[in-house]
Amino acid sequence: MIRAYLPLAAGFGLTGVALGAFAAHGLKASLSAEYLAIFQTAVLYQLIHALALFGVALLSLHAPGRLLRAAGALFAIGVVLFSGSLYLLTLTGIGKLGIVTPLGGTAFLAGWLCLGLAGWRLPRRAG
Repeated sequence: MIRAYLPLAAGFGLTGVALGAFAAHGLKASLSAEYLAIFQTAVLYQLIHALALFGVALLSLHAPGRLLRAAGALFAIGVVLFSGSLYLLTLTGIGKLGIVTPLGGTAFLAGWLCLGLAGWRLPRRAG
């Protein structure tokens, strides 16, 4: 699992920083304040979930399992659907893309739920 999720986390982190810089320096003059804020929200959620995916990758070394695998997949799907739809919405102006965003948000929520359940199911250590 780490071989899949660690590079994915790094890729999301890299592109999140690049897109954030692009918004701050390249899009500031061409997007409305509202669209710039939406773009920045997409960057924020991408970076947060890049770190979450990094955590899942590291946890998988100690406690691999289906719930952890599901959490990672859901975080990745969430980034693509949530952040991706917001990037496309702001850059193209196609408002219908906004209907995809809640699906990504739902994937994020489900990912956090799976991560929480994976933690709940960890065996207690004596001591």
